[in-house]
Amino acid sequence: MKKTVLREYARLIAVMGVNIQKGQEVIIIAELDQPEFVEMLVAECYKCKASKVTVQFEHQPLTKLHVKYQTVKKLSTVEKWEEEKLKHRCEALPCMIYLLSEDPDGLAGINQEKMSKGSQGRYKVIKPYRDEMDNKYQWCIAAVPGVKWAKKMFPELSRHQAVEKLWEAILYTSRADKDPIAQWEKHNRDLAKRCEFLNSLGIDKLHYTSAKGTDLTVGMIPEAVFMGGCEESLQGYSFNANIPSEEVFISPKKGAAEGIVYSTKPLSYRGEIIDNFFIEFKEGKAVKWGAQKNESLLGEMLNMDEGAAYLGECALVPFDSPISNSGLTFYNTLFDENASCHLAMGEGFTNTIKDYASKSLSELREMGINDSMIHVDFMIGSEDLDIEAVLRDGSKVQIFKNGNWAFEC
Repeated sequence: MKKTVLREYARLIAVMGVNIQKGQEVIIIAELDQPEFVEMLVAECYKCKASKVTVQFEHQPLTKLHVKYQTVKKLSTVEKWEEEKLKHRCEALPCMIYLLSEDPDGLAGINQEKMSKGSQGRYKVIKPYRDEMDNKYQWCIAAVPGVKWAKKMFPELSRHQAVEKLWEAILYTSRADKDPIAQWEKHNRDLAKRCEFLNSLGIDKLHYTSAKGTDLTVGMIPEAVFMGGCEESLQGYSFNANIPSEEVFISPKKGAAEGIVYSTKPLSYRGEIIDNFFIEFKEGKAVKWGAQKNESLLGEMLNMDEGAAYLGECALVPFDSPISNSGLTFYNTLFDENASCHLAMGEGFTNTIKDYASKSLSELREMGINDSMIHVDFMIGSEDLDIEAVLRDGSKVQIFKNGNWAFEC
C-alpha cells in the first residue's frame, strides 16, 4: 500500500478519530503486525501537538502463555504499578487509540474459564477507575492488517497479497481511500440526520423480525436518544469512536427485552469464533442460548457477571452499506457490526441519556443503563430484517424494511 495513502489514514485517526488537542497525551494500543504504520500514526499525533505519545504493544501468543502458566490468583492481580498507571489515566485523560489486527482464531485452545476468572478478579480493581473516566476522554478503535487475519479472509492469496487486499478493504470501508476527512465530515452529517428523525418519534419499543426466526421486542429508556458518528467528551472535544462506523445506536432499558434473536455473522470473541447462535430473552435477561460453534464460550460470555446477560446496545445499520456491499466477512466485530444491525450484551452507554452529565452514575443505572465488565456486539441484520418502532402514544412506525431504512432523510 502506498505510504501517502497510509499517512492520510493515520491522519484521519489522529484528527477525526481522537481529535487530539494541543498538550494532550496519547496512548496507542496495537498488536505487532504493522510497526511502520504505528510509527506513522505516532508522527501524526505529534503533528497534532500531542505532548507525549506512548505505544503499548500486545501479542496473542504471549496472552496464551500467561494464561497457561500463571495461577488464577496471579492472573487476577492488578499490580501496584498497574494501578498507578490507571490513576495517571484518570488524571491526564489521554486520548486512547486501539489498533486492531489480531488473528480471529489467535486464542483457540486457551483455557477460557481460567482467563475469565482472571479478568473477573482484575475487574474489581479496575472498575472504579473505568467509571471515573467514563465519557471524559476521546477514544478511537481502528484497524490495520495482520497476516493471520488477512489469510483467514483471503486464504487463496499469498501472505503479501492477502495483506494488501485487506489494506484495500480496510481503507475503502473506513472511507479513508479518497479525501478521508471530507468524507467523514459528510458521513457524520448524514448519521446526525438519522438520529434527529428517530429521536423525534418518541420510541417506546423496537420489534425485530426476520425469516431466520428472530422475534424480539426491546424496550427503550424514555430519556434515551439515538446517537451515531461524531460524539463529544465531557471536556467538550468531538471524536469518532469507531473507524469505520455505519451505525445509529441507543442503549435500551435493562430488563425490557422479550423473545429470541438469531446471529447472522460469526462473532470473534476473545480470540475464538462463535457462530450460528441464538439468544432467548425473558424479562430482559438471556435465559437460553445455543450455538453450532463454541456454545460453551457463548455461555462463558453471558455469565461473566450479572450484567453480561442483559442488553447494552441496539444498533441500526442498513444492509445496503459499504461493508455489507463488499461481500466480505471480516471475522472482526469492528467491521462486521457495521455491515448489519447488531445488538450488544453487557455495558450500556451512559451518554445516550439526555443531559447525562447532570446525573450521577448510580442515577443513570437506575434509569436502566446496564452495567457490566463486557460489551460484546453481535450481528443480527439480514436482507429480510424488519424493525417496527412502537411509539409512546401506541402508534407504530416501520423504521427498517427488508434490511434497510424504511424512511428517507
